[in-house]
Amino acid sequence: MTTYATNKRAHFDYTILENYEAGLELLGMEVKSIKTKHVSLKESFVTIHDNELYLTNAHIPLYIHAGRVPSYNPTRPRRLLVKKSEIKRLIGAIRAKGLTLVPIKLYTKRRLIKLSFGLGKGKKEIDKREKIKKREDNRDMSRAIKTR
Repeated sequence: MTTYATNKRAHFDYTILENYEAGLELLGMEVKSIKTKHVSLKESFVTIHDNELYLTNAHIPLYIHAGRVPSYNPTRPRRLLVKKSEIKRLIGAIRAKGLTLVPIKLYTKRRLIKLSFGLGKGKKEIDKREKIKKREDNRDMSRAIKTR
């Protein structure tokens, strides 16, 4: 399994309650671009349109050796391949509890490109501060132990 991109802010901004895996509907040149690690999940999110899931705002630039493609949009919505039963369950959770679908990482499984996304709840500013404080305290303790 090779990881091509991760969303570093996903676990900082959201509390991930459940993880899901989905395939992506991509063009051939997008697959080549991803496999050369030219992809970014920064500021991307998963949306629902007509009972289908889409990865929106993920930046996959045009493959370097593809030549000219005049109408290519690097941030176009890409359809996620998920079972209908999972989609219905996700739609219910989002509407009932006010949760969000957050992309976490893009990787390969055998020869297929997969997206790991999570059902998450947004963290409040106080929660983020507590996490930063805990991390700094752990750093200070490890430094104190090393200097002894």
